[in-house]
Amino acid sequence: MVLLQPDPFLNELTSMFERSTETGSVWVTLKRSSLKSKAQRNKMKTAEQPIEYRCLVRATNGKKTISTSVGAKDHQRFQASYATILKAHMTALKKRERKDRKKAAEDKKKGGSKKPKRA
Repeated sequence: MVLLQPDPFLNELTSMFERSTETGSVWVTLKRSSLKSKAQRNKMKTAEQPIEYRCLVRATNGKKTISTSVGAKDHQRFQASYATILKAHMTALKKRERKDRKKAAEDKKKGGSKKPKRA
C-alpha cells in the first residue's frame, strides 16, 4: 500500500477511474485514524495530550492500492476535489427501475397488510 499526499492521491484516483471505465471497479474507503498504535494513543491519553485524528482514505482496483491521510485543516478542500472526481466518473451507473406509484399503491390495497388485525 502506498501512502501518498492528497493531491497525488487524487491524480492517481482519477487515473484508476479512467482505467476501469470499460471493465472493473474501484473501491474507496474512508476511515478515522490517528496513525498511531494503540499503545501510543493510551500513553497520550494518560499524559492528557490531545490526539489528532485524521481521515485515512484508501482506494483499490483489486490490483493496486493507494492511500492518503487528510487532516482537519485540508479536509474541506480535499472533499470538494474528491466529490468533483466522483461526479465526473460515475457515468456508467444505471438508473434503478421503479414501479409506477399508482400501481404500487393499488398492489398495497389489494394485498392488505401482512399483520393480523387485533380485535
